[in-house]
Amino acid sequence: LGSRGILDILERLNAGEVVVGDGGMVLQLERRGYVKAGHWTPEAAVQHPEAVRQLHREFLRAGADVLQTFTFYCSEDKLELSGNVTDITGTQINEAACDLAREVADEGSALVAGCVSQTPCYLENHNEAEVKSLFKKQMDEFLKKDIDFFIAEFFRYAEEAAWAVEVLKTSGKTVGATMCISPHGDMSGLPPGDCAVRLVKAGADIVGVNCHLDPTACIQTVKLMREGLERAGLKAHLMIQPLGCHTPECNLTGYISLPEYPFALECRSLTRWDVHKYAREAYEAGIRYIGGCCGFEAYHIRAISEELRAERGFLPPASEKHGLWGAALEMHTKPWVRARARREYWENLLPASGRPRCPSMAKPADE
Repeated sequence: LGSRGILDILERLNAGEVVVGDGGMVLQLERRGYVKAGHWTPEAAVQHPEAVRQLHREFLRAGADVLQTFTFYCSEDKLELSGNVTDITGTQINEAACDLAREVADEGSALVAGCVSQTPCYLENHNEAEVKSLFKKQMDEFLKKDIDFFIAEFFRYAEEAAWAVEVLKTSGKTVGATMCISPHGDMSGLPPGDCAVRLVKAGADIVGVNCHLDPTACIQTVKLMREGLERAGLKAHLMIQPLGCHTPECNLTGYISLPEYPFALECRSLTRWDVHKYAREAYEAGIRYIGGCCGFEAYHIRAISEELRAERGFLPPASEKHGLWGAALEMHTKPWVRARARREYWENLLPASGRPRCPSMAKPADE
């Protein structure tokens, strides 16, 4: 048991438990008016703590076992480059984000993950010492707040992700690492299996993918990572937190190449029933840390929790306001709506877009 009397992340995963992650913070807060698109920096942790706190609380209520600190793109070089934060330091943001995540996590039995992400510095000069110094600064700030474990997320290059893992591992805490890559591999062409091997050799305890592509593509990528680890004789727990939008075009750079990015993605949103299917497929693929990234809202996390309720042994508080597989519709006054109060209906539904002249798929900008 950890210092707060709950199992830590590795104890849960080693015991075969399903760990439900949280959903997307940056995109949801942008839609709610607290994050500026393009910059995507997390100063709202200082400027609007009530908004960050509420979103954490919704994910916790939906069944999340882990709350990630709202520290995406919070390296000093990114904050400076964005020009969006002139009177708030990275330290202030990191510390405030840790406090908010901890406050809400302690309302349940959730863990807090301190998160670092890719840096502009890496693409600018590939200076290992400089990049690692940025990660170390964030790590030291997180350690002052006694987070439970670390996640290095949203990396497009295995090299930079491995550097992050190497730094975070010096803390002595568990480290997870997720890359925003497709089944084609990272942006240097390194296959997913080799990316996973590099991350585990750097010290990662948990590896997988997050963001950029939909559940179908992400599950395929994690399977390739698992195969690479097996070939190398290495072991690690598997983690997945995909995009909450359909991206069947499955282009190398992900949803940022779609013409709808970032202000018209709603037409591609996953339904809760899509998430039920995703959660089951991820579980059957041997993935035990299952969550979501950009586009995943609280009801999507609830869908993961409900789909895996037998494996977890309980339902989340948010399920008190949701009839499983539409069961609450049995009370509807319209007979054709009452007929939808069954699993078979929702599992076989093919949702229409309602947009007469819209194509089913788009031509990505990078093709």
